[in-house]
Amino acid sequence: MVGIYRWFSISAIIVALDLYTKHLVQQAFDYGHRQTVTSFFELVRFHNEGAAFSFLADAGGWQKWFFTAVSVVAVVVITYLIIKYRTQKLFCWGLALVLGGAIGNLYDRVTLGYVVDFLYFHVNDFYWPAFNVADSAICVGVALLLWDSFKQPVK
Repeated sequence: MVGIYRWFSISAIIVALDLYTKHLVQQAFDYGHRQTVTSFFELVRFHNEGAAFSFLADAGGWQKWFFTAVSVVAVVVITYLIIKYRTQKLFCWGLALVLGGAIGNLYDRVTLGYVVDFLYFHVNDFYWPAFNVADSAICVGVALLLWDSFKQPVK
């Protein structure tokens, strides 16, 4: 069991940061509120009932349970992989970040029925979909997993 606590601690830190920042946004902003920070960045309070980039957000409600189930399966599989490959640092860093992000968004989906997004970047009239700390951790984690896959020898 040596080593796995490090990876689960990283995931726990991501979950804590994600939930805390979402809590701050929910306390400070009403739904739809936008606060300009720079010419290319705003803090907002949006609710995403779908998946990444609001995929299936208008699907009628079934998507909440679908994405909840997918998240639960991902948490179980990632936990297994961290335990099995705990000595592979880059791989487990990526898994730990994805795990923390998945749990953070899963918590929102189960308790609120949607995911709170609040980071909103844009260039002129081109807006990137709003996202949160969990989404950021998932993206960085996936990038690390891809990087790790390219570093593996071809068999």
